[in-house]
Amino acid sequence: MRFATFFYEGRTSWGRVDGDDILDLGGLPDAPGTLKDAVAQDRLDFDGPAARLPRHTVTLLPVIPDPGKILCVGHNYESHRKETGRAKVSYPSIFTRFADTLIADGAPLVMPKASADFDFEAELAVVIGKGGRNIPETDAMAHVAGYACFNDGSLRDWQWHTTQFTPGKNFPGTAPFGPELVTPDEISDLDSVLVQSILNGDVMQEAPVAHMIFPIPVIIAYVSQFTPLSPGDVIATGTPGGVGAKRTPPVWMKPGDEIEIRISGIGSLKNTVRAET
Repeated sequence: MRFATFFYEGRTSWGRVDGDDILDLGGLPDAPGTLKDAVAQDRLDFDGPAARLPRHTVTLLPVIPDPGKILCVGHNYESHRKETGRAKVSYPSIFTRFADTLIADGAPLVMPKASADFDFEAELAVVIGKGGRNIPETDAMAHVAGYACFNDGSLRDWQWHTTQFTPGKNFPGTAPFGPELVTPDEISDLDSVLVQSILNGDVMQEAPVAHMIFPIPVIIAYVSQFTPLSPGDVIATGTPGGVGAKRTPPVWMKPGDEIEIRISGIGSLKNTVRAET
Protein backbone atom coordinates (compact mmCIF):
# COMPACT_ATOMS: atom_id res chain seq x y z
CA MET A 1 0.00 0.00 0.00
CA ARG A 2 0.92 3.62 -0.51
CA PHE A 3 -0.10 6.56 1.65
CA ALA A 4 0.17 10.34 1.49
CA THR A 5 -0.37 13.31 3.78
CA PHE A 6 -1.99 16.29 2.10
CA PHE A 7 -3.84 19.59 2.44
CA TYR A 8 -7.29 19.86 0.89
CA GLU A 9 -9.99 22.54 1.19
CA GLY A 10 -8.58 24.11 4.33
CA ARG A 11 -7.69 20.96 6.26
CA THR A 12 -4.82 18.53 6.60
CA SER A 13 -5.62 14.87 5.98
CA TRP A 14 -4.10 11.57 4.95
CA GLY A 15 -5.12 8.75 2.69
CA ARG A 16 -4.30 5.72 0.61
CA VAL A 17 -2.97 6.34 -2.87
CA ASP A 18 -4.93 4.57 -5.58
CA GLY A 19 -3.49 5.32 -9.00
CA ASP A 20 -4.02 9.02 -9.73
CA ASP A 21 -6.38 9.40 -6.78
CA ILE A 22 -6.06 9.58 -3.01
CA LEU A 23 -8.73 8.03 -0.81
CA ASP A 24 -9.33 10.58 1.97
CA LEU A 25 -9.20 8.26 4.96
CA GLY A 26 -8.50 11.12 7.35
CA GLY A 27 -11.89 12.56 6.44
CA LEU A 28 -13.75 9.63 8.00
CA PRO A 29 -15.11 10.11 11.56
CA ASP A 30 -13.54 6.97 13.07
CA ALA A 31 -10.16 7.29 11.34
CA PRO A 32 -6.80 7.94 12.98
CA GLY A 33 -6.24 11.67 12.90
CA THR A 34 -2.96 11.60 10.96
CA LEU A 35 -0.83 9.17 9.02
CA LYS A 36 1.56 9.09 11.99
CA ASP A 37 -1.38 8.15 14.22
CA ALA A 38 -2.33 5.37 11.81
CA VAL A 39 1.24 4.08 11.94
CA ALA A 40 1.35 4.28 15.74
CA GLN A 41 -2.00 2.52 16.11
CA ASP A 42 -1.06 -0.15 13.53
CA ARG A 43 -4.11 0.87 11.49
CA LEU A 44 -2.68 1.35 8.02
CA ASP A 45 -5.26 -1.22 6.94
CA PHE A 46 -8.05 1.15 8.03
CA ASP A 47 -10.74 1.41 5.36
CA GLY A 48 -14.12 2.98 4.82
CA PRO A 49 -16.29 4.99 2.40
CA ALA A 50 -13.61 7.60 1.78
CA ALA A 51 -13.92 10.41 -0.73
CA ARG A 52 -11.81 9.85 -3.84
CA LEU A 53 -9.72 12.95 -4.49
CA PRO A 54 -7.86 13.41 -7.79
CA ARG A 55 -4.23 13.81 -6.88
CA HIS A 56 -3.90 17.10 -8.76
CA THR A 57 -6.55 18.69 -6.52
CA VAL A 58 -4.59 18.25 -3.27
CA THR A 59 -1.39 19.82 -1.99
CA LEU A 60 1.02 17.17 -0.79
CA LEU A 61 2.78 17.57 2.55
CA PRO A 62 5.83 15.72 3.87
CA VAL A 63 4.78 12.09 4.35
CA ILE A 64 5.19 12.44 8.12
CA PRO A 65 5.20 16.22 8.73
CA ASP A 66 6.06 15.99 12.43
CA PRO A 67 8.38 13.07 13.19
CA GLY A 68 9.67 13.04 16.74
CA LYS A 69 13.14 12.17 15.47
CA ILE A 70 14.91 12.41 12.12
CA LEU A 71 18.13 10.40 12.29
CA CYS A 72 20.49 10.49 9.32
CA VAL A 73 23.36 8.19 8.41
CA GLY A 74 26.52 9.70 6.95
CA HIS A 75 28.84 8.07 4.40
CA ASN A 76 26.81 4.87 4.23
CA TYR A 77 27.54 3.93 0.60
CA GLU A 78 31.02 2.76 -0.34
CA SER A 79 31.11 5.05 -3.37
CA HIS A 80 30.39 8.09 -1.18
CA ARG A 81 32.88 7.01 1.50
CA LYS A 82 35.59 6.75 -1.15
CA GLU A 83 34.85 10.09 -2.82
CA THR A 84 35.03 11.86 0.56
CA GLY A 85 38.27 10.11 1.54
CA ARG A 86 36.78 8.84 4.80
CA ALA A 87 38.40 5.91 6.56
CA LYS A 88 36.42 2.71 7.03
CA VAL A 89 34.60 2.66 10.34
CA SER A 90 33.04 0.01 12.56
CA TYR A 91 29.84 1.91 13.41
CA PRO A 92 27.37 4.10 11.51
CA SER A 93 27.93 7.86 11.54
CA ILE A 94 24.70 9.41 12.87
CA PHE A 95 23.48 13.00 12.85
CA THR A 96 20.07 14.59 13.31
CA ARG A 97 17.70 16.79 11.38
CA PHE A 98 14.86 18.96 12.65
CA ALA A 99 11.26 18.54 11.50
CA ASP A 100 11.03 22.15 10.33
CA THR A 101 13.54 21.37 7.56
CA LEU A 102 11.03 19.06 5.84
CA ILE A 103 9.14 19.99 2.68
CA ALA A 104 6.87 18.05 0.35
CA ASP A 105 7.12 16.81 -3.19
CA GLY A 106 6.61 19.78 -5.48
CA ALA A 107 7.31 22.41 -2.82
CA PRO A 108 10.11 24.94 -3.37
CA LEU A 109 13.50 23.72 -2.17
CA VAL A 110 14.89 26.78 -0.42
CA MET A 111 18.47 27.79 -1.15
CA PRO A 112 19.50 29.73 2.00
CA LYS A 113 20.97 33.21 1.81
CA ALA A 114 23.88 32.04 3.95
CA SER A 115 25.62 29.99 1.24
CA ALA A 116 25.80 29.06 -2.43
CA ASP A 117 27.34 25.64 -1.68
CA PHE A 118 23.98 23.89 -1.82
CA ASP A 119 24.26 20.16 -2.47
CA PHE A 120 21.87 17.28 -3.12
CA GLU A 121 21.81 13.86 -1.47
CA ALA A 122 19.44 11.12 -2.67
CA GLU A 123 18.43 8.86 0.21
CA LEU A 124 16.02 6.08 1.04
CA ALA A 125 14.06 7.07 4.15
CA VAL A 126 12.76 4.47 6.59
CA VAL A 127 9.67 5.33 8.64
CA ILE A 128 9.44 3.50 11.95
CA GLY A 129 6.17 1.72 12.65
CA LYS A 130 6.68 -0.21 15.85
CA GLY A 131 8.78 1.65 18.39
CA GLY A 132 11.36 0.17 20.70
CA ARG A 133 14.71 0.31 22.44
CA ASN A 134 17.64 -2.10 22.01
CA ILE A 135 16.02 -3.68 18.97
CA PRO A 136 17.91 -6.78 17.75
CA GLU A 137 19.03 -6.78 14.13
CA THR A 138 17.01 -9.97 13.59
CA ASP A 139 13.80 -8.14 14.57
CA ALA A 140 14.57 -4.74 13.07
CA MET A 141 12.62 -5.01 9.82
CA ALA A 142 9.44 -5.79 11.77
CA HIS A 143 9.72 -2.23 13.14
CA VAL A 144 9.53 -0.63 9.66
CA ALA A 145 6.20 0.90 8.59
CA GLY A 146 7.46 1.85 5.15
CA TYR A 147 9.80 3.77 2.91
CA ALA A 148 9.92 7.13 1.15
CA CYS A 149 12.28 9.26 -0.91
CA PHE A 150 14.42 11.82 0.91
CA ASN A 151 16.72 14.61 -0.26
CA ASP A 152 19.24 15.57 2.41
CA GLY A 153 19.89 19.07 1.04
CA SER A 154 23.23 20.19 2.48
CA LEU A 155 25.10 23.47 2.81
CA ARG A 156 28.62 22.11 2.54
CA ASP A 157 30.55 25.11 3.83
CA TRP A 158 28.36 25.25 6.93
CA GLN A 159 28.80 21.51 7.33
CA TRP A 160 32.56 21.96 7.26
CA HIS A 161 32.88 25.06 9.47
CA THR A 162 34.13 22.90 12.34
CA THR A 163 33.79 19.44 10.80
CA GLN A 164 30.24 19.05 12.08
CA PHE A 165 27.09 18.04 10.27
CA THR A 166 24.25 19.69 12.20
CA PRO A 167 24.43 23.33 10.96
CA GLY A 168 24.78 22.43 7.28
CA LYS A 169 21.91 19.97 7.44
CA ASN A 170 19.25 22.00 9.23
CA PHE A 171 18.37 25.14 7.29
CA PRO A 172 14.56 25.34 6.98
CA GLY A 173 13.02 24.04 3.77
CA THR A 174 16.04 21.98 2.68
CA ALA A 175 14.79 18.40 3.13
CA PRO A 176 12.22 17.14 0.62
CA PHE A 177 10.47 14.02 1.95
CA GLY A 178 7.86 11.99 0.06
CA PRO A 179 5.80 11.83 -2.00
CA GLU A 180 4.38 8.63 -0.48
CA LEU A 181 4.89 6.16 2.34
CA VAL A 182 5.33 2.77 0.65
CA THR A 183 4.74 -0.29 2.83
CA PRO A 184 7.35 -3.08 2.82
CA ASP A 185 5.05 -5.56 1.06
CA GLU A 186 5.30 -3.40 -2.07
CA ILE A 187 9.07 -4.09 -2.31
CA SER A 188 9.99 -7.64 -3.32
CA ASP A 189 13.78 -7.19 -3.24
CA LEU A 190 14.97 -4.26 -1.13
CA ASP A 191 18.64 -4.81 -1.98
CA SER A 192 17.98 -4.23 -5.69
CA VAL A 193 16.13 -0.93 -5.14
CA LEU A 194 18.02 1.76 -7.05
CA VAL A 195 18.62 5.18 -5.46
CA GLN A 196 19.20 8.08 -7.88
CA SER A 197 19.44 11.85 -7.92
CA ILE A 198 18.71 13.64 -11.18
CA LEU A 199 19.61 17.31 -11.57
CA ASN A 200 18.05 19.12 -14.53
CA GLY A 201 17.64 15.79 -16.29
CA ASP A 202 21.18 14.50 -15.66
CA VAL A 203 21.74 11.48 -13.40
CA MET A 204 24.18 12.55 -10.68
CA GLN A 205 23.98 9.66 -8.20
CA GLU A 206 23.03 6.03 -8.67
CA ALA A 207 23.48 2.94 -6.52
CA PRO A 208 21.40 0.02 -5.26
CA VAL A 209 20.48 -0.31 -1.60
CA ALA A 210 22.74 -3.39 -1.54
CA HIS A 211 25.73 -1.01 -1.64
CA MET A 212 24.98 0.36 1.82
CA ILE A 213 27.89 -0.18 4.20
CA PHE A 214 25.53 -0.57 7.15
CA PRO A 215 22.24 -2.23 6.10
CA ILE A 216 18.92 -1.06 7.50
CA PRO A 217 18.69 -3.72 10.26
CA VAL A 218 22.15 -2.74 11.51
CA ILE A 219 21.19 0.96 11.55
CA ILE A 220 17.94 0.36 13.45
CA ALA A 221 19.66 -1.88 16.00
CA TYR A 222 22.47 0.64 16.49
CA VAL A 223 20.41 3.82 16.92
CA SER A 224 17.85 2.08 19.15
CA GLN A 225 20.61 1.40 21.63
CA PHE A 226 21.15 5.09 22.37
CA THR A 227 17.63 6.43 21.78
CA PRO A 228 14.17 4.87 21.86
CA LEU A 229 12.52 4.79 18.47
CA SER A 230 8.87 5.81 18.19
CA PRO A 231 6.23 5.36 15.50
CA GLY A 232 6.69 7.95 12.80
CA ASP A 233 10.40 8.48 13.45
CA VAL A 234 12.44 8.77 10.26
CA ILE A 235 15.84 7.33 9.42
CA ALA A 236 17.55 8.67 6.29
CA THR A 237 19.88 5.84 5.36
CA GLY A 238 22.70 7.62 3.52
CA THR A 239 23.56 8.75 0.01
CA PRO A 240 25.52 7.21 -2.88
CA GLY A 241 28.62 8.74 -4.44
CA GLY A 242 28.27 11.54 -6.97
CA VAL A 243 27.38 14.46 -4.72
CA GLY A 244 28.01 17.91 -6.16
CA ALA A 245 30.75 18.83 -3.70
CA LYS A 246 33.03 16.03 -4.91
CA ARG A 247 32.76 16.78 -8.62
CA THR A 248 35.36 18.74 -10.58
CA PRO A 249 34.34 21.51 -10.68
CA PRO A 250 31.74 21.26 -7.89
CA VAL A 251 28.11 21.20 -8.99
CA TRP A 252 25.85 23.17 -6.67
CA MET A 253 22.08 23.49 -6.86
CA LYS A 254 20.96 27.00 -7.80
CA PRO A 255 17.65 28.82 -8.15
CA GLY A 256 15.60 27.45 -11.02
CA ASP A 257 17.18 23.98 -10.95
CA GLU A 258 14.96 20.91 -10.75
CA ILE A 259 16.23 18.13 -8.51
CA GLU A 260 14.59 14.71 -8.54
CA ILE A 261 15.15 11.85 -6.14
CA ARG A 262 14.06 8.67 -7.89
CA ILE A 263 13.96 5.36 -6.04
CA SER A 264 12.77 2.29 -7.91
CA GLY A 265 9.59 0.85 -6.47
CA ILE A 266 9.27 3.81 -4.06
CA GLY A 267 8.63 6.83 -6.23
CA SER A 268 9.88 10.14 -7.57
CA LEU A 269 10.39 13.24 -5.43
CA LYS A 270 10.75 16.46 -7.46
CA ASN A 271 11.48 19.98 -6.28
CA THR A 272 12.55 23.24 -7.90
CA VAL A 273 15.19 25.31 -6.14
CA ARG A 274 14.35 28.89 -5.24
CA ALA A 275 16.36 31.50 -3.41
CA GLU A 276 15.44 32.33 0.17
CA THR A 277 13.52 35.58 0.38
